Amino acid sequence: MTVAAIREKIKNYVDDVDDKKVKALYTLLQDEIEESASFSLTKEQLQILDEEHALHIAGKSKSYSWEETKEILRGKKAM
Repeated sequence: MTVAAIREKIKNYVDDVDDKKVKALYTLLQDEIEESASFSLTKEQLQILDEEHALHIAGKSKSYSWEETKEILRGKKAM
């Protein structure tokens, strides 16, 4: 059986099983679920952010207000 098929069977099972079993499954997987939901950056990503922040503080990079950012994303303003 493929992993995709197993995932589908588990999803269908959880949708139809009683609440007590759903809670038991969650308890079993809780640490992994919460770990996968947490957000973390790699050292390389943190370094890039630090470099970009330093450029911003030094006035060597372009910054946008929240309103300008929304306009750019909506295509109403060029960068």
